This record gives sequence, C-alpha cells and structure tokens, in this order.
Amino acid sequence: MERLINYLKDTRAEMAHVVWPTRHQALGFTAVTILVSVATAAYLGFFDYVFSLVLQKFII
Repeated sequence: MERLINYLKDTRAEMAHVVWPTRHQALGFTAVTILVSVATAAYLGFFDYVFSLVLQKFII
C-alpha cells in the first residue's frame, strides 16, 4: 500500500511541472488534428476509389 501512496505522490509532483496549453492553443491543435485527419481520409479514399475502378475494369 505504501508503494501506491508513493506513486500517487510522485505523480502529483510531476503533474505540477507540466506546462498545460492555453485554451487558444488547445483549440488550434484540435483544429489542425481534425484537418489533417480529414485530408488523410480524402487522400486514401481517392486512391481506394481509383484502384477499385482499375480492378473492376481489368480483372472483373
């Protein structure tokens, strides 16, 4: 039980050293993450569509 208490104390001490982003930064990082995810999905979706058409035309 003492090890758990020490772990929790150490964790709390480390959390005091964390520099948290501001609300503005967090919103900006979230927007960038969403935009990159949508762009990646569109990119992969495009190539999936093209390769599906190629396979349907030449193989089936």
